[in-house]
Amino acid sequence: MRNSLPWNELYDLVLTGTWQTLYMVLFSGLLTLLIGLPIGVLLFLSRKPGLYSAPLLNVILGTLVNIGRSLPFVVLLIALIPLTRLIVGTTLGSTAAVVPITLGAIPFFARIVENALDEVDGGRIEAVQAMGGGLRHIVFTLLLPEALPALIAGMTLTLVMLIGFSSMAGVIGGGGLGDLAIRYGYQRFNNQVMVATIVILLVMVQLIQSLGDRLVRSLAHRR
Repeated sequence: MRNSLPWNELYDLVLTGTWQTLYMVLFSGLLTLLIGLPIGVLLFLSRKPGLYSAPLLNVILGTLVNIGRSLPFVVLLIALIPLTRLIVGTTLGSTAAVVPITLGAIPFFARIVENALDEVDGGRIEAVQAMGGGLRHIVFTLLLPEALPALIAGMTLTLVMLIGFSSMAGVIGGGGLGDLAIRYGYQRFNNQVMVATIVILLVMVQLIQSLGDRLVRSLAHRR
């Protein structure tokens, strides 16, 4: 049995779900950037041999990142319910969903950062070292600026992935378009809601990818 909704009610539901999705994606994206970037830099620096060789630290970070990347996100959602409740005080709602979404994205972005830094010409690093440049100088005036296009491209991919994560968060009542699609589209066999959520998610992905690609091209042309 199909349960159609009045257009004004459908509009309100979709608008609320869209804002909740944007909130989850942008908030978790910011946290992923703030946490994942330093982890990725440490992974690069602590290699053996490396600019700051620390094999034990590299093994620990690498193991944690690999574990985080190997877990399916749906499993992570459920496994992190106690931690989410500890941090937020609840497991329902968009703010609660930010916790597993962020922890699921950090390992992915950290590896992207490591790989982006790995593309920086080693000769330029040696030249800065020869001129007396310290580790901080190398990281902030050479590595990160040189890797910026790759980092932005990686962050774009991460944001697109976060849209998918936010949709899956609807499984545990995380709100957003995923929750809307499950409760109204799937459980109530409402094609209006399913089509609306799919279209909006596709538009979000396309906009983020297009903006990210344009920014990367702009930076590349200035070099």
